Amino acid sequence: MPIALLALTAGAFGIGTTEFVIMGLLLQVSADLQVSIAAAGLLISGYALGVAVGAPLLTIASRRLPRKTVLLGLMAIFTLGNIACAMAGSYELLMAARVVTSLAHGTFFGVGSVVATGLVPPERRASAIAVMFTGLTAATLLGVPAGAWLGLHFGWRSTFWAVALIGVAAFAVLALFVPRGRADAAPAALRDELAVLARPQVLLGLAITVLGFAGVFAVFTYIQPLLTRVTGVSEAAVSPILLLFGGGLAVGNLLGGRLADRAPMPSLLGSLVALAAVLGAMRWLVHTPWTAVVFVLLLGIAAFATVAPLQLRVLDKAAGAGQNLASSLNIAAFNLGNALGAWAGGVVIERGPGLQALGWVAALLTLAGLAIALWSRALDRRLPAGAATACA
Repeated sequence: MPIALLALTAGAFGIGTTEFVIMGLLLQVSADLQVSIAAAGLLISGYALGVAVGAPLLTIASRRLPRKTVLLGLMAIFTLGNIACAMAGSYELLMAARVVTSLAHGTFFGVGSVVATGLVPPERRASAIAVMFTGLTAATLLGVPAGAWLGLHFGWRSTFWAVALIGVAAFAVLALFVPRGRADAAPAALRDELAVLARPQVLLGLAITVLGFAGVFAVFTYIQPLLTRVTGVSEAAVSPILLLFGGGLAVGNLLGGRLADRAPMPSLLGSLVALAAVLGAMRWLVHTPWTAVVFVLLLGIAAFATVAPLQLRVLDKAAGAGQNLASSLNIAAFNLGNALGAWAGGVVIERGPGLQALGWVAALLTLAGLAIALWSRALDRRLPAGAATACA
């Protein structure tokens, strides 16, 4: 893999860290800014909303710029946003700074995916996407625990200063190693870029991402009460178990990329089937510590095995004008899936059968994504090759 791809991975690591690190800082933030823990938790929701809104808007606004310039600009927004978080003197200012920071997220991963696939031979495009997303898995595995440790010992602001330094380093490596695009590449007309949203297969690809990935967060959002109240492990044991989840993400991410390189659509269908099976098995696996550990590891592997096939599907169906926009919208779709899954899980806990039924509901969400994927494949087979390319 070219060093430019590793530069994209460094940027993904920084952005992934700042997205999730707040989870380990809620108590410190709520105490320092004198807000409730629930209000501090909204800093996560605010970030997700910023990703969903910022992805299409920034992608359209930056469409006439070279992709390298866009990536550097996004990393600058990310760095300044984290500095603003570190200096925020009130809850409102911290929320605003989090939203500003989140605006870079969707477009960075969307444009970065397009750049990554252009750095490697066609048969390794999915692996290139997976390598870039390894930065996100490394953030979950290493960045978030390190940020929580910094916040515990030196205050929550120190974590955001550290993430800002990561942004500076990522900006430098992106500037040094990511190649510039062709200077003579004329930007497409705005209507041509927006026309990608009229392609049925692109819209189906986005729907697959929302529903297929929603099942992950229907369970993962509530993993702490699952492990403590159903499995019966101590609160101190939750963090080491979640390290296994991060390790599973890394394995599943690279595995999904390899499989999608060989057979894109079969790997997409297979990964969704595997994820639904793992989620459905939760009911029987969370009652003892050892089987719960196995479940968390398998959930991590199955969850991120879907990422590269899902992203590649949308990229393939959005080929040509509008590919940046569709790619960024798919990152927004992942975040919408996160929000949908967390909401559905909350309904099951508060108004339904409770924690133990989360796996069934999560599996149904992923199976809904699988049904749409099967419909999308049927459309592929119904159209001749040339027509499928034109209409997809």
